[in-house]
Amino acid sequence: MSKRGNLFVVSGFSGSGKGTVMKQLCKNEQYALSISCTSRAPRDGETNGKEYYFISHEEFVKRQAEGYFLESAIYVNKGYGTPLGFVEENLSAGKDVILEIEMQGALQVKKTYPDTILIFITPPSAAELRRRLTARGTETKELIEKRLKRAVEEGVYMDQYDYIIVNDDLDVCVKELDALMQSTHHAVKFNKEFVAAIKDDLKTL
Repeated sequence: MSKRGNLFVVSGFSGSGKGTVMKQLCKNEQYALSISCTSRAPRDGETNGKEYYFISHEEFVKRQAEGYFLESAIYVNKGYGTPLGFVEENLSAGKDVILEIEMQGALQVKKTYPDTILIFITPPSAAELRRRLTARGTETKELIEKRLKRAVEEGVYMDQYDYIIVNDDLDVCVKELDALMQSTHHAVKFNKEFVAAIKDDLKTL
């Protein structure tokens, strides 16, 4: 039987580059990136089953009531939720599962799975965050200001995360994140059976 994988939540400000980091990181087949369900309509270029699983609001509420989601929330009448089955299936298969979700969901997951490792990705400064959002060239000034205001609100909860990764250079950030995730497999709390076996073995000396 393979050793159970670890569960990670990766969050970050809009503009932190976490989506790009996840794409690079998950080229490693050890990681399984969970795809959320949403009741919002697909945006241009989005494909069902790739960015999200798109379902009706009625179906979302039904699944929510049935306990289908590990965590879920409704933002402006649009539902977002993480399928529990995917998480359990991959953890049991020995894969490390990554949830790329917001803070509210992250803290919800931590309550259900206390051993969840919470990681926050941030740019090196607030000025750089503003620069990145502006450089996209795809959003109005009003929307950029809303995202920055949201970042200020999210910043209050950063200290509830276990680790902070600064995304100043994409390749460096991906390597640091990978090294961090791999290092967690050496934590004593994730190796209790092995420790117990060694203790028993020592009794034979």
